[in-house]
Amino acid sequence: MEIRYLSRADVESLNVSMKEVLEAVDNGFRLKGLGKTEMPPKPGVHPREDCFIHAMPAYVREVESAGMKWVSGFPSNIAKGLPYITGLLILNDPDTGLPIAVMDCAWITAMRTGASAGISAKHLARPDSSVAGILGCGVQARTSLMALVETLPELKQVRCNDLYPESTKKFIAEMSEQFSSLEFIACDNPAEMATGSDVIVSATSILKDAKPPLDESMFNEGALAVSLDYDSAWTSGAMTAADKFVSDDINQLLSTKAQGHFFGGIPDEISADLGELAAGLKPGRENDSERIFSMNMGIAVDDMVTAKVLYQRAGEMNIGVMLPL
Repeated sequence: MEIRYLSRADVESLNVSMKEVLEAVDNGFRLKGLGKTEMPPKPGVHPREDCFIHAMPAYVREVESAGMKWVSGFPSNIAKGLPYITGLLILNDPDTGLPIAVMDCAWITAMRTGASAGISAKHLARPDSSVAGILGCGVQARTSLMALVETLPELKQVRCNDLYPESTKKFIAEMSEQFSSLEFIACDNPAEMATGSDVIVSATSILKDAKPPLDESMFNEGALAVSLDYDSAWTSGAMTAADKFVSDDINQLLSTKAQGHFFGGIPDEISADLGELAAGLKPGRENDSERIFSMNMGIAVDDMVTAKVLYQRAGEMNIGVMLPL
């Protein structure tokens, strides 16, 4: 018995596009909405303040992908020259339970997180949305923009702000080269970033005692807010001001809230999760004036469907190292 090991370089060499990840993640959400997934809320340990190591298991029927991601997020790594997100993903054969692959999960996490922002935009943004606001100009901001480009055909301008101006400059330099048709604007503060934005994606570090910089006044009529950083970036007033509040997984959201550190200020009513929207079970945006908030925590279903694409491509291209089990 052997397993296929895929390093970060191996994963990147497979050249899986954001469009392919979007298709996989959208299908994963659809199957979740139809009740064809098994995914318990993610447990974790927290060895240092504002740091986490989470176990994220899931099984997705029809795609036939089962496994677990073991992922860590350490904001303090940035000052050490180390990545914020690291970890491994294990795929298992759903028929036998045998592990069939182990792969780096940093690329998967970045791409599926960005894809989730794209799926939110697909179902919840105004079709004519032309201005995107990005708060936090790190890895997930990059993949989120990649996904927004695929799902917002009228996108023309990107307004960016990061706590560190050099990060904003680097983001614009890299992404303007990739998307030369877009106008990029470096904003001095979150309020300026939000001005005129049809879709706002917050992708800052998740901090237990954060002081959210985005409030209700920055949540424009008809806008979509997508939080990839729990409630670190948005005030309770902004979240409760939403006409619709959506999550990528309601069960996980409420489980995390019950732990007492996050989501204490979310609305009492959650309109839907992205699975219900992807499956057509509930409506997304119903008019151009709705303010809609999408709380995307990152779920294991997204990881498993993305990993399955990588695993199949690696087999076709004979990429990776085969190791004895």
